[in-house]
Amino acid sequence: MAKVIGVRFRNTGKMYYFDPCEMQIDAGEGVIVETAQGVEYGNVTVGTKDVPPEQIVAPLKKIIRVATPADKKKLEENRAKEKRALSIADKKAEGYKLDMKFIRVEYTFDCAKAIFYFTSDGRVDFRELVKELASTFHTRIELRQVGVRDETKMLGGLGPCGQPCCCSRFLGGFQPVSIKMAKEQGLSLNPTKISGLCGRLMCCLKYEQSYYEQAHKKMPPVNAEVRTADGQGRIQEVNVLTEKVKVMVHIGDQIELREYPYTEVKVLKVPKKGGNKEEYEPEDVKKLEED
Repeated sequence: MAKVIGVRFRNTGKMYYFDPCEMQIDAGEGVIVETAQGVEYGNVTVGTKDVPPEQIVAPLKKIIRVATPADKKKLEENRAKEKRALSIADKKAEGYKLDMKFIRVEYTFDCAKAIFYFTSDGRVDFRELVKELASTFHTRIELRQVGVRDETKMLGGLGPCGQPCCCSRFLGGFQPVSIKMAKEQGLSLNPTKISGLCGRLMCCLKYEQSYYEQAHKKMPPVNAEVRTADGQGRIQEVNVLTEKVKVMVHIGDQIELREYPYTEVKVLKVPKKGGNKEEYEPEDVKKLEED
């Protein structure tokens, strides 16, 4: 077993393990560490604990030190510098007539490098702009183009549910989501109903997907022929949450729609997959799956 602490940079993002150097460091403290980007200030999200070696990505780097009041003050100064740099970068881009929008600037803790994140509809030749920014800020400059999902993660906002966006609040990374998930969960394929603030499929479609997959395996599908206590019929609707099915039952000379727990119906015949009707997905719905 190896002693580690879990460190996260900024408010969200992936958590990384570091060697606490035999110190007991609690969650909520700040630490100074060296990363691939340079020296960074990180927040401890998991205090000192033992983990199996197979859970560690080698090499396990040691922390430089626990953050001091002076480090915290420098971090605040860096955040202020980032805001000023963002405003300057926008003006510089306008001067070069580049079709790009800067959304965030991140300085490494030691200010040896500044990363400028931007969005654009196409490729941008920013070589001259990089030279201009380097001469202005006197540090290494890196420009990164990001998509709409990352833009929303960085800027934040309120989702359709009224809560702050999951990606900017607690998600470490983006999980793959698909229109198939929306179909299996019985959601409307109206783009405004299943898309998030970024205009792509909502990340929360992933949260309950495993439950729906398990439920669909044990429950009979729509159009299955079944026998009920009232007679034989065909399933018209499946409610995964209540675990009940609505069946069009033949009772004498009449046909009635009745609801039963799925355990109280016996399946006589299951329809062939894709044999009922051709599924159609409008183009505006298909675009929701794009990155």
